[in-house]
Amino acid sequence: MKRDAIMIKAQDNVATALRDVGREETVTIGIGAESKQIIIRDRIPYGHKFAVQDIKKGEHILKYGEIIGRALQDIAVGSHAHIHNIESLRGRGDLGS
Repeated sequence: MKRDAIMIKAQDNVATALRDVGREETVTIGIGAESKQIIIRDRIPYGHKFAVQDIKKGEHILKYGEIIGRALQDIAVGSHAHIHNIESLRGRGDLGS
């Protein structure tokens, strides 16, 4: 099965593009042995993340089944999820443990 993107855990709310993806393109996302399709809203470069569900401002970004950041604004399904709309929560010394 051809996969355009991958999610590591079913609870992740972002997927990672396995190739450059164009705007309005339908992509197949692999989640283990399962897959699903969504329509991309923005151009997504190879290796970048995009939302696989609507994410509200302030919600955690989940990748690898782990919290990697917080949404700085609402992120619609199929939208690019990157430094312009995500605050990283990994590797920050000011957050404590």
